[in-house]
Amino acid sequence: MPPGIAEAVARGRDAAIAAVAQLKGPFAFGHHDAASGRTLVAVDRFAMHTICHRVHGGELRFAERADDLAGPLDALDPQAVFDYLFFHCIPAPRTVFKDVQRLPAGHVAWFEGGQLSVRPYWTPTFEDRGRPGQTFEALRDEFRATLEAAVKRDLDGGVPACFLSGGTDSSTVAGLIGKVAGRPAHTYSIGFAAQGYDEMAFARIAARHFGTVHHEYYVTPEDLVAGIAEVAQSYDQPFGNSSVLPATCCARRARDDGVTRLLAGDGGDELFGGNSRYAKQRVFGWYQGVPAPLRRGLLEPLLEGTPLGTLPLLKKGKSYIEQAKVPMPGRDDLLNLVVYLGLADVLTPEFRARIDEGAPARLRRQVWDWADTRSEVNRSLAFDWRFTLADSDLPKVRGATALAGVDVRYPFLADELLAFSLKLPAEYKLKGLKLRWFFKEALRGFLPDEIITKKKQGFGLPFGVWANEHAGLKALARDSLSSLGTRGIVRPEFVATLVDKKLPEHPGYYGVMVWVLMMLEQWLRRVRPHGGALF
Repeated sequence: MPPGIAEAVARGRDAAIAAVAQLKGPFAFGHHDAASGRTLVAVDRFAMHTICHRVHGGELRFAERADDLAGPLDALDPQAVFDYLFFHCIPAPRTVFKDVQRLPAGHVAWFEGGQLSVRPYWTPTFEDRGRPGQTFEALRDEFRATLEAAVKRDLDGGVPACFLSGGTDSSTVAGLIGKVAGRPAHTYSIGFAAQGYDEMAFARIAARHFGTVHHEYYVTPEDLVAGIAEVAQSYDQPFGNSSVLPATCCARRARDDGVTRLLAGDGGDELFGGNSRYAKQRVFGWYQGVPAPLRRGLLEPLLEGTPLGTLPLLKKGKSYIEQAKVPMPGRDDLLNLVVYLGLADVLTPEFRARIDEGAPARLRRQVWDWADTRSEVNRSLAFDWRFTLADSDLPKVRGATALAGVDVRYPFLADELLAFSLKLPAEYKLKGLKLRWFFKEALRGFLPDEIITKKKQGFGLPFGVWANEHAGLKALARDSLSSLGTRGIVRPEFVATLVDKKLPEHPGYYGVMVWVLMMLEQWLRRVRPHGGALF
């Protein structure tokens, strides 16, 4: 537990929350003050670590994992299962266990006198236009020095090593390791023998440029067949980020080479504007700049109210208007996979009667409104700090490295870089439609030009392609979905056609749904191994 917390808890809630707000770096802890009966639970601003809590027997209990607080017969939460199908993970504060909650990033839980309250101790406040007198050159130098210091601090003195996808973030970390460690980084990359998924060529460019000790491994369908159950069941609740399996392969090879800590590039996109949807949403936002009489008097009636909107040349225009009219973050929900496929077609009537189908959208709206900013780009960043980083990408890396038995650090999520992002002008993050403009310009000359101009990809897994072609993987998917179809969640008619009919039509699209359902069933086999209805 961080120093000073016990004394602050003894003084009361306000003192405890103020003390947590002063903490730096990754943390997750709980403290019970026996004298007063008060309990404080807290987690860092990005939930780099994680902590769960449960009120039981008049006490607030806490643990890193949700399943450490739940017994084998504890009820599962159907709403959390629906959240999983919607988000492909279960966002805090819910967990899959009905009486166990996970503390959201940047929050504290306070328990006193039998009453529990959960609240943020920090709200991101952006300086949307930057600070007066800031020059690009000064910001560039500050950024590079701050990032270099973060990388240096995160090394543990052992073999200096990092993940290397070939993107800007991991390549930057690899280059800075060599600079601050005084010896080349050991870099670990994953490839896929599937067209459109392999970016090993970019990892090799970065490795050559920085002179790293480079390690490569090509994941195979056989690796998936061997590892899916282990990875799924290693989590404390269902988790559907498919990149976890290749990340685990990476981490295990690093451990075999004597690496004790890996640095990861997570956070660069979310702090500096690198996700492609930021530019996409800006394009939709332009529609609001069209004069209202033209929008409402001509374009919308013409494309939405007449057969013209069905013509091939005008279909995209109609779709654009339909999406542009919906404010964020609801616009993203229009293309949510399980919603788009049709809740009535995917879910059983009995399961739908147990859930609130609007709850995910309300949670997303709550988080969307969280940040103090007038910039939609900055609001999107803060939104992704919760849903992309805290609930999905960081648990992916944390779970993969835990399975491998190595530690992990995220230099891009250093407090100093967070503070830098908050004061960076919004237009520097998305300049026109140029993603992470400042980041790339600040590192021009350090990173290879090919890395700066490449399109983002990461450790994307060609699961759908392989499941359609590889007999063993298809059999595993078919068996998993067939079993899930008996549990009262997903309609048996839907899963019966998903692998053998839908998947061949569009492996990339339907493969995501197959993976999400398969990982749900594989996790359920650990806690409810005999199949059948869950609720």
